[in-house]
Amino acid sequence: MKKITALLFFLFIGLSITAQGKKWTLKECVQYALENNISVKQSALDIELAEIEMRDANGNFLPSLNGSASISKSTGLSFNPTTGNAETTTLLSASGGLSAGYTIFDGLRNFRQVQRAKISKLAGQYRLTKMTDDITLFVANGYLQILLNRANLEAVLAQNEVTLQQIERTNQLVESGVLPRGDLLEIKAANSSELQQIAIAENALTISKISLAQLLLVTDYANFDIADEEFAIIDEGISAMDVSEIINAAKENRSEVKIAEQNLELSKKDLQIARGAYYPTLSAFFGYDTRFADTDPLDFIDQLYTNDGINYGLRLNVPFLNGLSVRNNVQRSKIGLLRNEYLLEQAKLDLESNVYQAYVDTKGALKSYEAAQAALESQELAFQYAKDRYDVGLTNAFDFSQSKLRYDNTQIELNRAKFEYIFKLKVLELYFGIPATELKF
Repeated sequence: MKKITALLFFLFIGLSITAQGKKWTLKECVQYALENNISVKQSALDIELAEIEMRDANGNFLPSLNGSASISKSTGLSFNPTTGNAETTTLLSASGGLSAGYTIFDGLRNFRQVQRAKISKLAGQYRLTKMTDDITLFVANGYLQILLNRANLEAVLAQNEVTLQQIERTNQLVESGVLPRGDLLEIKAANSSELQQIAIAENALTISKISLAQLLLVTDYANFDIADEEFAIIDEGISAMDVSEIINAAKENRSEVKIAEQNLELSKKDLQIARGAYYPTLSAFFGYDTRFADTDPLDFIDQLYTNDGINYGLRLNVPFLNGLSVRNNVQRSKIGLLRNEYLLEQAKLDLESNVYQAYVDTKGALKSYEAAQAALESQELAFQYAKDRYDVGLTNAFDFSQSKLRYDNTQIELNRAKFEYIFKLKVLELYFGIPATELKF
């Protein structure tokens, strides 16, 4: 027993270490979010409700069938159901029956309801697709933010290592009389400033991890971390396309327009259903009933056969005056149709504007990234030149610190420009029609 307990203990410890040491990839984050996000689950429930609505609509084509039965006992003057006479006695009686009905014509409302249910389900699927796209982008943005903050932290840590080396080097030069002590104080002041920047970078990294964990509904913030992935800039060639091509593709593929289109179709069906109430309704019915009373000399089975009866026929209901409710429902449906026509037009305009903005943002982010690359190359050369001059005492600590600060800032700006361009590019690809789960990072 002790061996089993010990084995389970070490197994539990091993699992705990594995769970704590897990580092999430972007693909794992997106998949987890899509499986657990509450908004996605709600959109999936909308589709299930649409399927139930479709079953309801199809069920309206089936005939109705109902059965009834009753049994009672009375004492005193009562009505004998088998003789039709009033009698003073103790009477046990029972009755039962079946009834069936079928709607032959109802202004085609049943057919419209089935069509409406299909459209409703399709609209729900488009809403789920849009929700999937949105969640994927949220997760990707949060993931890239962590990578950006991590890269910034690594940059300031690396540069602080250079500063620490320079403090040691400067101290030697001061001791040997090559540099004044003021230069050592200047470098130490720069080190203090860098330590503050390191603390800020560490805090930004922690906050970005917590934000992504919250988006994923992961509560173990302390142990949440992402994988050490290298994200290259992968361009599928969409950024080189003309903006009109991307806008046309977006109108064909994006869920925003498709949702608005389906909402418009739903309004059309609602109007047809409302107008159907103007037409008469024709239905067929059939009924069977029988009864039993203990005062009848016949036995139970014979009474059921003797006292049974059927009724059947057609029922026509013609609407003449109903408080103008049908007319008002039609007017409301017309207004709803007109409103959804406007919403569809607005959705197209918004999509065109958003795509154009994303296109401009991507182009601008690319230029910013290329400029940051060129700036880093220049600042790296300038910093190396300043470092070489400082090492031989040809420049003072202040000028060296300023050169190093410009170099540090350029590295951080390059990190920001890189990840911003990656995200802007993926947004543009999403508008072009690439599924969110197939975006390449």
